[in-house]
Amino acid sequence: MSERVLVIGAGMAGLWTALALAPTGRTVTLLERDPPPPEGGPDEAFDSWTRRGVGHLRHSHAFLARLRLLIRDEHPQLLADLLAAGCRDLGFEGGLTDIHKRSYTPEPVDNDLAVLTSRRTTLELIMRRYVERQPNVTIQSNAFVKELLIAPGAVPTVTGVVLEGDEGRQELTADLVVDAAGRTSAAIEQLREAGATILEEFEDCGILYFTRHYRLQPGVPEPERTKAPITGDLEYLKFGVFPGDNGCFSITLCVPEVEEELRKKIVDPAVFDAACARLPGLAPWVDPATSTPISRVFGMGDLHSRWRDLAPGGRASVLGFFPVGDSLVRSNALYGRGCSFAAVSAHLVRDALQMFEDPAARLEAYQRRVGAELRPYHDVMRDADRSAIRRARQALTPGYRPSLKSRVTKAFLEDGVAIAVRSDVELFRAALRGFHMLEDPQAWLKRPKNLAKVLGYWARGKAKNAEAYRPKGGPEREEMLTALGLSPELDIERALAPGA
Repeated sequence: MSERVLVIGAGMAGLWTALALAPTGRTVTLLERDPPPPEGGPDEAFDSWTRRGVGHLRHSHAFLARLRLLIRDEHPQLLADLLAAGCRDLGFEGGLTDIHKRSYTPEPVDNDLAVLTSRRTTLELIMRRYVERQPNVTIQSNAFVKELLIAPGAVPTVTGVVLEGDEGRQELTADLVVDAAGRTSAAIEQLREAGATILEEFEDCGILYFTRHYRLQPGVPEPERTKAPITGDLEYLKFGVFPGDNGCFSITLCVPEVEEELRKKIVDPAVFDAACARLPGLAPWVDPATSTPISRVFGMGDLHSRWRDLAPGGRASVLGFFPVGDSLVRSNALYGRGCSFAAVSAHLVRDALQMFEDPAARLEAYQRRVGAELRPYHDVMRDADRSAIRRARQALTPGYRPSLKSRVTKAFLEDGVAIAVRSDVELFRAALRGFHMLEDPQAWLKRPKNLAKVLGYWARGKAKNAEAYRPKGGPEREEMLTALGLSPELDIERALAPGA
C-alpha cells in the first residue's frame, strides 16, 4: 500500500518535499495555513498574495546552482515554466572580471554555475502551480495545523495532525508527517513535551534585513555593470542588487543589530533610497530616470542560525516525523542558501524512505545524511556571522586596534584569496562550486594547487595586483550616517555605556 504523507506547510520546503516524494508513488497532502495565490500572473501574486507564514516572502531571493540543477535535471518542465514567467538565468560569464575575460575559455561546467533569480512570489507561484499538477499531490489551503497527533511510547510516534478552523477540530492521520512549517513551527516543542530528546544549537545572526522592490522605467535597460560593486560589505552596512522578473529588481540593505540609529531609520523609504544613492554601484539603479519603487521597505529581524538533531547519538528520538528546511536547520539568509537547504533536506527524506522501511532506521539515516550534506555550510555561515558581529562591535569601539592574527587573516582574505579569485578563472570556478553548494565550501582552498596560487597572488603585493581590487563600495560610516541626518556618535555612546 502506498504511504500517506502529510506535509505541514506549502512554502518552499513543503513544495520541494512534494516534488521529491511525488515520483515515489506516495500520496502527499500539503497543509498550508495561508490562502492560495490569486489568479493571474507574477504581478498579481506580488501585489496581493497574503502569506503570514512566510515573513521573508518579499525579500530578495535567488536559487543557487545546487537548486537550479535539481530543477533542470529532475523537473525540466518546471524550469521552462519559471523562465516563461520571467525568471532569469544569471550565467557564469556574467560574473567574469576584465582580467578573467582576457584568458577565458568556456568549459562545460560553466553551464552548471548559474543562478536562477526572480521575485520570491514568482518563484513560489510557478512552483506551486507545477506541484498542483502532480497526480498524487494535493494542496489544502487555509488549513491551520494546531498540533501533532502523537502515540506515546519509549520513542514517541507521530501519527498525524490536528487541524483547527471554522469547522472546528479535525484529525488527519498519516503514515508520515513532514514538518515544513519553517522557523515558527511549534512541532519540535510538542515532541519534546512528549519525551523526545532533540538537541539544538542556536545563535543570533546579529543582523537585520531591509528590502525594497523597483521596476525599470518603460524601455529602460538595467544599468551597465561597471567596476562599481552592486554587492558589498562596509561592515556597518551590507548591500546587494537582485535582478528580478518582468523588469523588476530588489535591493537589500543589511544592518548590524548594534547600529541602532541606522536600523531604526532605514525602514523609511526616503532614507533607504538616500543610502542607496550614496553607494556608487547602486546609485544608477535607484535613479528616477532608471526605475521607480513598487513597494515599501520590508524589514526582517529575529534572524538566527539553528541546527537540530533528532537522532542524538545516532538513535532516533521520534518515529514517523521528519523536519525539513527551517524547521530543521536555519541560517542567515544573507548567504542565500535557505531554499537550497530546504530542497536538499526534502530529497534526503526521499532517499531515507526509499532505503529503509524501519521507522527508526529512516530517521537515523536522514539525520546522518543531513549532517554530511549541510553541516559544512551551516558551520561556515555561523562562523561568518560571529566574525561580522565582532567587527560591527569593534567599529563602535574608539581606539580599537585588531590583533596581529586578525590583521594577517584579513590581509590573507582580502589581498590573497579575493584577489586570486578575481584574477584566475580556474580559482573563480572552484570558489563558485563551494558557494553554490556543489562541494564542501572550504574544499577548494585546501587543495595544494589552489592554495599555492592564492599565496602567489598575495606575495605579489598590492601594486602588482592593483587592477584586481574592487573600487570602494561606499562611504565610511560617519560620512554615510551624517548624510542621512543621523548621529554617528549615538551608537558609540551606547556601546561605551555601563552594562552595554
